[in-house]
Amino acid sequence: MEALVYVGVLISALGLCGLLWSILRVWKARRAGLDDDALRAVVRKMVPINMAALLGSVLGLMVVILGISLS
Repeated sequence: MEALVYVGVLISALGLCGLLWSILRVWKARRAGLDDDALRAVVRKMVPINMAALLGSVLGLMVVILGISLS
């Protein structure tokens, strides 16, 4: 069951990277001084990516907890 922990850590780390990427992309768009419509378009595009990354990190942490409890 130790493999579950490592797989969960990998999934969670990928989710965290996705979260950081979406945060940085929106932050970069805000600092670029885009108008309101363009900024909304960037944020609207990043919301599904942000939610998928959050889901991935949560699922990864659940797999880690499952691996720890089964060991």
